[in-house]
Amino acid sequence: MRKVGFLFVSIFMLAGLDVLGQQVNIELGPDQIASNQAFTITLTIHNARLGNYSPFPEIPGFVKRGTSSSSSTNFINGRRSSSQSIIQNYVATAEGEYLLKSFTMEVNGQTYSVQGKKIKVGPPAQRRQRNDPFGSDPFQDFFGRQNAPQEFVDVKADAFLALTTDKSSVYPGEGFTLTLAFYVAGNNRADMRFYELSKQIPDIVKKIKPANCWEENFNIENISGEPVEINGKSYTQFKIYQAAYYPLNDETINFPKVGLDLIKYKVAKNPTFFGRNKQEEIVTFHTKPKKVTIKNLPPHPLKESVTVGNYRLKEKISSESLRTGESFNYSFDITGEGNISAIGEPRLNKDDNFDIYSPNIRQDISRGHGKVRGTKSFGYYGIPNEPGAYAMGDYLQFIYFNVKTETYDTLKSEIILNVTGESKKNEYILSSDMGSFYDAIDIQDNQLVSLAAKDRMRSLANIVIFVMIGMVTLVMFKK
Repeated sequence: MRKVGFLFVSIFMLAGLDVLGQQVNIELGPDQIASNQAFTITLTIHNARLGNYSPFPEIPGFVKRGTSSSSSTNFINGRRSSSQSIIQNYVATAEGEYLLKSFTMEVNGQTYSVQGKKIKVGPPAQRRQRNDPFGSDPFQDFFGRQNAPQEFVDVKADAFLALTTDKSSVYPGEGFTLTLAFYVAGNNRADMRFYELSKQIPDIVKKIKPANCWEENFNIENISGEPVEINGKSYTQFKIYQAAYYPLNDETINFPKVGLDLIKYKVAKNPTFFGRNKQEEIVTFHTKPKKVTIKNLPPHPLKESVTVGNYRLKEKISSESLRTGESFNYSFDITGEGNISAIGEPRLNKDDNFDIYSPNIRQDISRGHGKVRGTKSFGYYGIPNEPGAYAMGDYLQFIYFNVKTETYDTLKSEIILNVTGESKKNEYILSSDMGSFYDAIDIQDNQLVSLAAKDRMRSLANIVIFVMIGMVTLVMFKK
């Protein structure tokens, strides 16, 4: 009865593993930073998809300076675990001591509380002020009235909307980064404001997102200005959308012309202190169409399935010297820049000298600074059966197309495994010998037995087992 009870408890525990596996962490940056360092708040969710979350808190004395994201997926013994992180960056406006109050964030419909703390910003002190390229008027509509009819004039905006890519032609599978941004010149005199971005951006992304590409979205959550220089002229860049795309075939990628609506203000021809001196209007800025062409890969037997990118090998083995029958762990890590998610298993050449089992797979992806980088790790477990010196490169290889050299390349192990001891091949053959099965024929009873009698006995045994299970269950519920 105790065994049956334990069985029921185990079943309920196993059924709840997926729920218990989900975990959300919100981590604050250090208590002390320099004035030229960023303070961060990191939101991490484990074993679940980050569907939605509320905005990160405002910190008095700090301004938000964009976000970055990363994700990690592990496959260990057939079980999958994953994590996804969003990092919010803050920059102090001046040195001093500031208070981050306790706050709450809503993640996937659940509310999480975070204890606040004091943040000390020390030297070197270099005052950083938030860029306001539009020259906002703090007294705009302060009095809310106008004494007399006013004539308004249009001020030309020195600004533009641009859709750019870091590459104009790529190979199938090679990544390129697309950026949609609004640029405002340093000497711009027009007063403008962004308008309903939460509605406009999803529609724009639908128009420009190519159907024949794998996407790695950089997830821009907060739009903030960054100084840039274009043709010797100073601008402030406001990134609206950024993603890395990996073409899945050789079709040319065409990005259409898209528009972004902003609020732009006309100014009064004869401004007065108490009157209305601005008049708003909706203006649309457009991008130019953009095209990315796809180059043909050179001839190769694996041309249709080869991975494309810029990778290198990191490897590690638990021991380079062991005896036959002893196990070893070997890690084959492919790291670099490219579509990490699309990397397949290295080619494994098997023979009787080794028993090598399917790998545990783990991947870590980082998206930031306009690039997608990461590592895909393949962890192997093996047992040598024959003594000798073995080059692991003869057993594990990863062939890919190197976009830097524009040639096919192979990542190959440089480890030599030295094995001593007696051969285990014969032991394996003996363990697989079926002779004892056939020897048993001589001692078996060859008398014919009615199949109908066997079926009746089997049915009776099944009935008895079900009756016993029912009685045990009834006793448990009565208690």
